[in-house]
Amino acid sequence: MTNKLFAGLAASAVLGAGPAFAAQPVDWQMGFQPAATEIMTQVRGFEAYTLWFVVPITLFVLALLLYVMVKFRASANPVPSRTSHNSLIEVVWTLGPVVILLALAIPSFNLLTAQYSPPPADITVKATGYQWYWGYEYQTENELSFDSLLLQDADRAGYAKEDVAAYPRLLAVDNELVVPVGKTVRLLVTAADVLHAFAMPAFGVKMDAVPGRLNETWFKVDVEGLYYGQCSELCGKDHAFMPIAVRAVAQDKYDAWIATAADDIEAANRNLMAAIDADAKSVAVAANAKN
Repeated sequence: MTNKLFAGLAASAVLGAGPAFAAQPVDWQMGFQPAATEIMTQVRGFEAYTLWFVVPITLFVLALLLYVMVKFRASANPVPSRTSHNSLIEVVWTLGPVVILLALAIPSFNLLTAQYSPPPADITVKATGYQWYWGYEYQTENELSFDSLLLQDADRAGYAKEDVAAYPRLLAVDNELVVPVGKTVRLLVTAADVLHAFAMPAFGVKMDAVPGRLNETWFKVDVEGLYYGQCSELCGKDHAFMPIAVRAVAQDKYDAWIATAADDIEAANRNLMAAIDADAKSVAVAANAKN
């Protein structure tokens, strides 16, 4: 019941998203990125839920402070009160926080349970953090592994990623992690040198990458698009230049991509981008025809 409540509170985050949907930071952003997974939808819902407690409590404490400062100032009370306690107030300020914390803890535990109770995995990918890039290994019949590095401005034309709006500076990479929508991706996270962290805000995923240790998380993307995250553990001088990019595509496009990627990752990426662009143009033509 609680999970449905959270999902309803934040469901608008994914409505209206199309094939070109992309989640990335924007200027003066105050809230979360649009949710692309059910877990992130629940996270956004839990945030909205907690604000119903945080805002009134903050305003109440502010009003109480102002009241005390005015009513009990030295000039108005030359002889200070010698009151040592008030039983009613002590009962209220003990039971009140207990009730509030229970109201926050129960849905919080439900969300944690959902995050750490993954459904059966359809795909398993190992993500390894290096100074300062990510390496991916797909656990498939055909061996597939590649590195994902920050895209340099001089290389944009070679990767057909000149559009800075879709491939923003310091977030775009040469080779994205490609996954199918609607499938559960089991992600094994580790590091080869120092501590890193795999963080994808639109998925509600953040997992430490620890040398010599495998940490596990998961996600299931509901909306096709290109999603950006970053390493979120200070890992050295180029920590700020270690982005994460995940491209979620339809199952047929994923199957075509992975069939080619094992032999030629660059060709597979070019073919995938061409297929996505063709679909986007078809949608645009259909929309114009209706108008």
